[in-house]
Amino acid sequence: MSHDVQTVRSFEHPGAGRKRAKSTSKGRQVDPQAAEEMALLLGDRPRRRDLLIEHLHLIQDQYRQVSAAHLAALADEMKLSFAEVFETATFYAHFDVVKEGEPDIAPLTIRVCDSLTCAMLGAEKLLHELETSAGPGIRVVRAPCVGRCDTAPAAEVGHNFIDHADAAKVLAAAKAGDTHAHLPKYVDYVAYLGGGGYQLLKRLRSGELAKEDLLKALDDASLRGLGGAGFPTGRKWRAVLGEPGPRLMAINGDEGEPGTFKDRYYLETDPHRFIEGMLIGAHVVEASEVYIYIRDEYPASREILTREIAKLPPGGPNLHMRRGAGAYICGEESSLLESIEGKRGLPRHKPPYPFQVGLFGLPTLINNVETLWWVRDIVEQGAEWWKGHGRHDRQGLRSFSVSGRVKNPGMKLAPAGITVRELIDEYCGGMADGHTFRAYLPGGASGGILPASMDDIPLDFGTLEKYGCFIGSAAVMILSDRDSVKGAALNLMRFFEDESCGQCTPCRVGTQKAALLMQKPVWNRELLDELSQAMRDASICGLGQAASNPLTTVIKYFPDEFKEAVE
Repeated sequence: MSHDVQTVRSFEHPGAGRKRAKSTSKGRQVDPQAAEEMALLLGDRPRRRDLLIEHLHLIQDQYRQVSAAHLAALADEMKLSFAEVFETATFYAHFDVVKEGEPDIAPLTIRVCDSLTCAMLGAEKLLHELETSAGPGIRVVRAPCVGRCDTAPAAEVGHNFIDHADAAKVLAAAKAGDTHAHLPKYVDYVAYLGGGGYQLLKRLRSGELAKEDLLKALDDASLRGLGGAGFPTGRKWRAVLGEPGPRLMAINGDEGEPGTFKDRYYLETDPHRFIEGMLIGAHVVEASEVYIYIRDEYPASREILTREIAKLPPGGPNLHMRRGAGAYICGEESSLLESIEGKRGLPRHKPPYPFQVGLFGLPTLINNVETLWWVRDIVEQGAEWWKGHGRHDRQGLRSFSVSGRVKNPGMKLAPAGITVRELIDEYCGGMADGHTFRAYLPGGASGGILPASMDDIPLDFGTLEKYGCFIGSAAVMILSDRDSVKGAALNLMRFFEDESCGQCTPCRVGTQKAALLMQKPVWNRELLDELSQAMRDASICGLGQAASNPLTTVIKYFPDEFKEAVE
């Protein structure tokens, strides 16, 4: 900051009277061209702090990278420090930050998913072929799970996903400039109204249906959160309503758990059923603002929601779309709130809990996409209809994301409590040709790994915990006799190592050390057990607490893997 000469001279000191050096501005300077480009890019958009990530997406989409000059210009526009903007941009994997002196990033990026199912079905070969044949102007990088495990291996050209990808298909899309998301057919607003849509919301808003009656229907059905935690939905809504207003609502559409894609299925087939459930929840807890957070890997879902929300009649809460930026940790509810506020997705310490102090410090209702998708059916058809489904003394329906070595992978709506053997035989057409069932993950990357000999366990909340596993978001991944169980556990630990937010030492260092130990041909099981226990006991959030589940279950249930591997 420059000073007036008179002001400076009023503070006499031994050097006063000497020839003064020319005053120069301190700190990072804003490039005039970058400043002009940033002002044009932002236009009349608000410069609020919570929109920082949205504005970073504008830069990334426009320039295919985020330069230091644009970061400085954005910081100046938003009246933030460069450090604040830089640390947020570099936290998220989908912002390609180019530091000063570094070369520009290639105009086109191809991402190849290397998470478990894609790895099993040829991701490494695809990566190698693309790296050797992509040519100039194309960057090929690894990507964690992109939520297309049912069509593995998956690759992304710009924002266009290539299912059952091979090098020829991917390079053809790149050459043709086919880089935008393709929208599937779905039930639009008019079709949804024709099927009785929004009548339940209308009854609730008019007072014909009392809030308490709706909550009782959810309680009677025992609807639980279907994002993984399984907290009773009606109880959560009551807890938020019991806090003093104003209240907010946030939608967790950041299903980044490897193996999970059910939310994408529902958003891309029948989005208004979710939207109606969301508006019902907002009405019950009297939330005037709703923030819908959808992972960046779901461009088609975001576009569908944007289009369909625009068709809604006026009235109701204000709906805000928020776009993730490639951070698995933001699926954790408090990290989600931090990201919506435009910050790094670092988990908060609890208590207080989000229903007490949530988004922008206000009581906040957080629900998963699928949880809300079921609200209309349960209330209209009754709790007994919902509870009438189920097997092996369990009740309700579950949306299983099934991938791996089965003939027909995909989203399978099946009775809660079904066993994995029944799921494979009745819903997936059996095992893939030439493969013998060897192992399965009942709850995605963090839900543990069980042998095929334990194929008679009902898949539901509370049935797997005694085996060191859990159902989570019901992502079931099937391994065969051609797959290495130890290799699968290592793939998952590398995922957790990469996705750790780094805030707490047990998770940050624990996942790294575990991955290093697991790369060795002989596992030090005693040391790995000790490390796993430390991660479970001392990590701040569920990522570190559950990251060792695949490791510990492999050690426990697959002794054959260690016959010649004893330390």
